[in-house]
Amino acid sequence: MVIANTGVPGRVLLLADPDEQVAHDLAEHLSGHQVKVVFCSDGAEALLQVGLQQPDAVLVSARLPLVPGAQVVEVLRRRCTTPAIIGVGPDDAEDAVQALTAGASACVARPYRPYEVLKLLGVAGPPVQELDRTVTAGPYTINPATFEARIGGRLVQLPLREFKLLHLLVAHAEKVVTRDQISAELWGGTAPKSNTIAVHIRRLRDRIGDDPHDPRVILTVRNVGYRFVPPAGAPR
Repeated sequence: MVIANTGVPGRVLLLADPDEQVAHDLAEHLSGHQVKVVFCSDGAEALLQVGLQQPDAVLVSARLPLVPGAQVVEVLRRRCTTPAIIGVGPDDAEDAVQALTAGASACVARPYRPYEVLKLLGVAGPPVQELDRTVTAGPYTINPATFEARIGGRLVQLPLREFKLLHLLVAHAEKVVTRDQISAELWGGTAPKSNTIAVHIRRLRDRIGDDPHDPRVILTVRNVGYRFVPPAGAPR
C-alpha cells in the first residue's frame, strides 16, 4: 500500500488502480483540497484496506488484478455503506454495468478528472472558470479540465507537473515566465532544488519535440525564466 499524497487529510479516498502513476497524479491534484489518497494496486488489498483505513469513499478501477472492480463493489455493499465509485475506460462499458448493478454509487472516466472526483466527494473544487480554462497558442491547446495537451490535434501524454508547466507557459505565450512564478504555480511557493525547474523544462522540451540543445519553442531567458514561442504551423 502506498499513501500517495502529503496533504493534511480532511477526507480519505481509497483508490484501487493497477497504475501507480495514475494514482499519484490524482493524489497530487486532490492534496490541495485536503483529500488524502490511499493507493492499492489490486482488489484484494483494497478490500483489506477498507477495513483498516475507514475511507470516506472508495474509487476502484473496473479492471483490477486478483479481484475485479465490480466484485470489489459487490463485497463492499455486503459489508459496509462506504460509497463506491467505479473508474471506467472506453472499453469498460460491460464492467461499469456490472459494478452499478452491484451497488456502485457512480462511474467516472479513467484517467480520472480531479474535478469529477472532488464533486463526488462533496469537496469544493477550484472555480469553474479557472479549472475549465483551455489555453491555445499556435498549434498548442491545453485543457486542464480534461487533462489533455494537444499539438496540432495530436494528444501528448505528460506527467502532471509537466502538464501544469506547459499550461502555465502556453497561458503566457510570448511572455517571460519567471522561475518564481513557476515555483509558485507548481510547488506552491516552496522552492524546489536548484536544478529541478531546469530538469522539468528539459523533459518537457523532449516530450513536445523541442530540441533541448537548440530549443525553438521553450526559450531560456538567462537568470530570469522561460518564454514560450509557439510555432506558426504544425509541430516539427
